Amino acid sequence: MSATDITKLRNIGIIAHIDAGKTTTTDHILYYSGAKHKLGTVDAGTTDTDYDPEEQERGITIYSACVPFKWRDCTVNLIDTPGHVDFTAEVERSLRVLDGAVCVFDAQKGVEAQSETVWRQADRYAVPRMVFVNKMDVVGANFANVVEEVKERLEGTPAPLTIPIGAGSIKDSHAPFRGIIDLLEMKALFYDPKTEGKTFREEPIPEDQEEEVRKWRDVLFEVLTKNDDKDRITSAYLEGQDIPVETMRQVIREQTLAKLIQPVLAGSGREHIGVQRLMDAVTYYLPSPLDRPPVVGRHPMKKDKEEKRKPDPKEPFSALVFKIVADKHGDLYFLRIYSGTLKANSRPWNPMRNAKEFASKIYHIHADPSNREDLPAAYAGDIVGIIGPKDSITGDTLCDNGDPIVLEQIQFAEAVVSMSIEPESSGDKDKLTDALNRLKREDPTFTWRVDGDTGQTLMNGMGILHLDVKKHRLERDFRLKVRVSKPRVSYRETMLNPVRSMGECIRQNPGSGAGLFAKVEASFSPDPTLAPVSVETDFGEADFPPLFIHAAKEGVLGALQSGELGYPVIGVKAKITFLELDDSLSNEVAFAAAGADAVHRALKNNMQLLEPMMRCEVVISEDYLGPVTADLNARRAEIREVMARGKLRVVESVVALRRMFDYSDKVRSLTQGRASWTMEPQSYGPVPQDVLQALLNPDGSF
Repeated sequence: MSATDITKLRNIGIIAHIDAGKTTTTDHILYYSGAKHKLGTVDAGTTDTDYDPEEQERGITIYSACVPFKWRDCTVNLIDTPGHVDFTAEVERSLRVLDGAVCVFDAQKGVEAQSETVWRQADRYAVPRMVFVNKMDVVGANFANVVEEVKERLEGTPAPLTIPIGAGSIKDSHAPFRGIIDLLEMKALFYDPKTEGKTFREEPIPEDQEEEVRKWRDVLFEVLTKNDDKDRITSAYLEGQDIPVETMRQVIREQTLAKLIQPVLAGSGREHIGVQRLMDAVTYYLPSPLDRPPVVGRHPMKKDKEEKRKPDPKEPFSALVFKIVADKHGDLYFLRIYSGTLKANSRPWNPMRNAKEFASKIYHIHADPSNREDLPAAYAGDIVGIIGPKDSITGDTLCDNGDPIVLEQIQFAEAVVSMSIEPESSGDKDKLTDALNRLKREDPTFTWRVDGDTGQTLMNGMGILHLDVKKHRLERDFRLKVRVSKPRVSYRETMLNPVRSMGECIRQNPGSGAGLFAKVEASFSPDPTLAPVSVETDFGEADFPPLFIHAAKEGVLGALQSGELGYPVIGVKAKITFLELDDSLSNEVAFAAAGADAVHRALKNNMQLLEPMMRCEVVISEDYLGPVTADLNARRAEIREVMARGKLRVVESVVALRRMFDYSDKVRSLTQGRASWTMEPQSYGPVPQDVLQALLNPDGSF
């Protein structure tokens, strides 16, 4: 990409629930654009974006993959994201740096749990999006139902641009899915299976579809005219006049960019139908970097000073590190460049680490990180990979040293499951530590720690599958033989009541003149939102050395990472209100210890243990509704809603994670393997007293 064609750039993501067909759709997009020369399949493990052996073996997407391709006159950076909730961090960091998104829905299953989650993530980052109703060829496919669920469940404003001709397959439907109708051009499109959909023919709308087309075209114009303030189409439509297709596209584009509507298209990746119209729509309606507002950050030295950067190669350079891939030849850092120009062999500044980094090589990555295109420079708006940085982590900003800016960091979900892990050979302990640190750098939702009581190494993640993938990576990529325990819940601690406490570090060594002295007073207040802990100061800082203040804050923060039972503390706001020092005995060590002591005093007899509460969605036929709801009730689940989705029933509930580790086998047994279910973190709730007692007395039964 040159420095002058930002209007022709699209940074988009494909987001959806697992098995909605994201990867198959992506593979068709790459095939039709000429970025690849043969279609792959998920089942055979031959799709471009599922390049990792683990993805190919499991048939699911685990890592977000970025692939650039050309379509019409645009360059598109496309990111295919995972649908499984355990890998939600890949979606989170992708949406943070994308300009637009395509949300794929299964035409039979409609809006599912994880598709609802990714839609909300897109809302949070204000990402304009489109909808692709995929799998119109499956039994029970219902285009109208998906459109209605987008409106009702997601509070979206769907605007249908193409509609299906028929639904289901030839085997199970008297009117199978065989093509689409373009509501703007008013043409029917039929795709040639012999060319895998690469060629298609346009025909007049079939007579038996005319009434259906009128109905959906009315739906489209009803949506568009609500926000047609300049009356470019409303009067003409009401008067029955022809409206130029280009005028309609311009109105649709403006309303999509304003997040007032979401264009909807129908198709089937598996049957090779409708994907080119989706690709056209990406170029017509989704934003270029110039269509998005300037990125906002803050000055690293003047935190109250807001900084803005426009997507212009001539602006000062700024970029966000949104992903790191551990590589034996050097870690690969993925950047979204928001402004300026980055040249190979340059030295960008990391203001968060106060470090000068090195960008020795710049690449366009084609899905697999080993498939790289060398670039001499990269410009505002682009997504690239670089090699060279040493200190940066996911969420850090790289910028010009002379014009520093810190961009908003990416917020990731808390880990909810842990497993103990140990190498089979004690000689591999250091090697395991190094490997775990590298995996932690790659994945912000993966952490590890050594339990202070047992000495066990615990790795923490978003679910059993998440940790299982990490275990396999340790074995495959790092050549480590490891043993892991059964999964267990990652609890959290919080404070029950506001409290003020005085922490001390007073140690005297009579006769030697050596010792330590520091006092730190802090107030603590519970935060009902259970947000990550925060530490502020509220006293005259000018009277104390900055290093002592920093040490006190670090002491408080460090102690809040591991509460009274050793679990991380959440939902607490700390404010340091007073420091006392001794000119001869005070130092940073003393103030860090005093800060930690203030936390322990505040938590004593004032701690509430919390457990992850999961949102569980089970999709079953009516026949199994009774046994499944009875089992959920036995697990003390709160059943929120039972919805009808065609002939299926969707049971939505909230249940404690500790009661769900065996659920996969149980629900399979109850439904003869015919249920599909998903589970994702919803919130934290107080642990029942009997569970708390069992944790406090591990020798007892639990």
